[in-house]
Amino acid sequence: MTRLLVLGMLDTKPMSGYDIQQALRMTDAERWGGVLIGSIYHALKKLEKDGYIAIDKVEQTGHRQKFTYRITEEGKKHLKDLVREALTSSSVQYPSSLYTGISFFDKLSVEEARQALEQQQMTLGNEYRSVQAGWKEKEAAIEGDIPPMVQLVFDNMFATIRQQQDFVEKALMYLEKNDQ
Repeated sequence: MTRLLVLGMLDTKPMSGYDIQQALRMTDAERWGGVLIGSIYHALKKLEKDGYIAIDKVEQTGHRQKFTYRITEEGKKHLKDLVREALTSSSVQYPSSLYTGISFFDKLSVEEARQALEQQQMTLGNEYRSVQAGWKEKEAAIEGDIPPMVQLVFDNMFATIRQQQDFVEKALMYLEKNDQ
């Protein structure tokens, strides 16, 4: 995903590693894209070595050099391959640690299981609020003119979190029903 995001951004305009990091940080790409912001410079070096990007210009800023990168024609072809691969690979991600914990909930007392699930509820609530804050920030940054595909992504993120919340709520109801 890091390669895809970096190439996609460079296909828009030449950027420095710092500019890419800031843009990804602003869009909360670590959360939705599974990208570690700190891995950007490593990806840039690898993409340059592979011929997918090239240095567009070098600026001297104090004692440092700032490299601005641009995508190459080979990089544009690779970007298309990465987009195609991302759109066709399975996107189903199961909450495996939650499912595993649920499978062995009987190893805990009912109260311990209830407390753990209530903690999960709080975590999901925090996640929802965090995505909501990101949505509001995105909306403000582009003055409410959200592209339809971005709207679709956020709608799906909210639906996924709500589905998890519903699942945990049902597990709590099961515990309550079987504790009586």
